[in-house]
Amino acid sequence: MNLTLDIHRSIRDTMADPPADRLPRVGRPVRAAAMSVDIEVVQAVTDEIVKAFGRLLPQLSRSAPQLDAAALTRLASWPGNQLLLARVDGEIMGALTLVTFPIPTGLRAWIEDVVVDEASRGRGVGAALTREAVRRARAAGARTVDLTSRPSRAAANRLYERLGFQLRDSNLYRLAAE
Repeated sequence: MNLTLDIHRSIRDTMADPPADRLPRVGRPVRAAAMSVDIEVVQAVTDEIVKAFGRLLPQLSRSAPQLDAAALTRLASWPGNQLLLARVDGEIMGALTLVTFPIPTGLRAWIEDVVVDEASRGRGVGAALTREAVRRARAAGARTVDLTSRPSRAAANRLYERLGFQLRDSNLYRLAAE
């Protein structure tokens, strides 16, 4: 699923609790109220960040290798990358990578590898990360912000659409390394 956001469109800045008449019925999961989420850009990789990625990365991909401090430092310092972390009560509970790059038609931005710890899903962490990435892309002058999300990630796809991303009719091709 390819989603794109025209960054001139406004994005909601807060996650409100649903009205009482829209709360789930008994027996269905109840969405917790939005929590305070602090977003930061990684400037220096610490042991805490390495440990957090050791916990988060397997929740994103079963095939991705673990990242050590050197790999995370390369990722965070790569030109055009911004590695964003979400903290809840001081603990790292999510991350994403914002990638910006110039092409002949203008500056583009991609949001990649969004992951929120299972313990914090549905509580505003992914929304806070995505909003901050969009804000940063907009500030850099990106014309659009794109991301991909597997159709099986239904909750994530609903979030992206709620934040203003629109499904694009496009083909995504991949050539695997030999």
